[in-house]
Amino acid sequence: MTDITTLGELKKSGYRSRSIKEELRENLIRKLQAKEKIFEGIVGFDDTVLPDIERAVLSRHNILLLGLRGQAKTRIARMLVHLLDEHMPIIAGSELHDDPLSPMSRQGKDIVAEKGDDTPIEWIHREERYVEKLATPDVSVADLIGDVDPIKAASMKLAYSDERVIHFGLVPRSHRSIFVINELPDLQPRIQVSLFNILQEGDIQIRGFKLRLPLDIQFVFTANPEDYTNRGSIITPLKDRIESQILTHYPKTIDIARQITTQEAKLTPEQREKVEVPDLLQILLEQIAFEARDSEYIDEKSGVSARLTISGYENLVSTAERRMLINREDKAQVRLTDFWGVVPAITGKVELVYEGEQEGPYGVAVNLMGSAIKKAFLDHFPNPDKLKKGEERDPYGTLRAWFSGGNEVELLNDASEKDYRKALDEVAGLRKLVESRLQVKGEEAYIFMELVLHGLAEVNVVNKEVMESTFSFRDILANMLDDDLFDDDYDN
Repeated sequence: MTDITTLGELKKSGYRSRSIKEELRENLIRKLQAKEKIFEGIVGFDDTVLPDIERAVLSRHNILLLGLRGQAKTRIARMLVHLLDEHMPIIAGSELHDDPLSPMSRQGKDIVAEKGDDTPIEWIHREERYVEKLATPDVSVADLIGDVDPIKAASMKLAYSDERVIHFGLVPRSHRSIFVINELPDLQPRIQVSLFNILQEGDIQIRGFKLRLPLDIQFVFTANPEDYTNRGSIITPLKDRIESQILTHYPKTIDIARQITTQEAKLTPEQREKVEVPDLLQILLEQIAFEARDSEYIDEKSGVSARLTISGYENLVSTAERRMLINREDKAQVRLTDFWGVVPAITGKVELVYEGEQEGPYGVAVNLMGSAIKKAFLDHFPNPDKLKKGEERDPYGTLRAWFSGGNEVELLNDASEKDYRKALDEVAGLRKLVESRLQVKGEEAYIFMELVLHGLAEVNVVNKEVMESTFSFRDILANMLDDDLFDDDYDN
């Protein structure tokens, strides 16, 4: 129908005007019946958030998406555009996207009155029918609703009583569109009040003008529950006018979290081709985020965004890539030591409580990685302190003896693949433990061999020291003896 250029042709075509809420509803019904994917790329909400949104659209409701940061609220709002018709007719040149069959603005009515069936028609794509505004304390009523424009009045020689002097704000310009306000509680209460009539009656008031603009808008608001107490709140009358409030959430399982991370991480084709991230370490990265959401050091009300693992995954790959380039190697596999490159992605993504501030961002990040490593270790290997009933022989006996003999192993962050494997192979009993417990062979064993070292350090079987770019593992008693010798020298 986009070849139609006049109002007369549009009437003959049988085009039917619909409100935007009816349009969204009808297109959703068609997609549901055809079993089409509606929210492409949204993972983990299939049984919770997405059905709630579909019910809200079918009910023709305005929507409030309520959830902590990094829960895909804005992305979901943007994807509602796909429920609009691909193209929509408007009166050519109309400021407020007037419906040719039912113009709303003074400008649109005047054009139709003057030109009748010869009124020129334009078609706009659905992407142009999406308007988004980030709520900030400095947003004014004029920004959202509009104000008198003295320059327009002077240039057109109009009196201030003439409605043509009005400069419309974002909301009127969103007529027949989806209008999204992100972080709604950040709007000052007096600004929120200006939305009352729009939501309930569909009209606006500007500087005392007696306007009745029956605006046709699908409103979507997003908010963080923490905003209610920290920075502002959604005033009760406004919240009462938003028909559907939908709660979002973080991924509930590691598998879902992994899907989100691998989908959203921005890697170059070269990185995808040359850097391998073992499943064990992908799971470990996601476990760090799960540990952070339960950590006593982190403000649970602020949340831990999915961006932590997305940024962490990108840093992890880049750390391995950098090592590969330094050593002039063709391929690289991510190691546990590479997680040191994830620290900057953690420290910038969490809000610390008082205890966390005392520990420091770096200390909290190390603590989270340690907790995740310990869980991964105990998921694959027996707990050294809790041997199974009937298991007389200590599976870590050879390792303990090797470290007790004064041996130590150093893993350099930027060590070549050859040096890295050589260092692990020198640890007596390490490969045998991994191969007997996990039935892995060859190159696959190295990642688990390193996990054993880090895991034993987390359960205090061996001592781990981090010195700039080196991880050093040795007997925990040897470290204590060194401290005693130092004390004796100091006393003498």
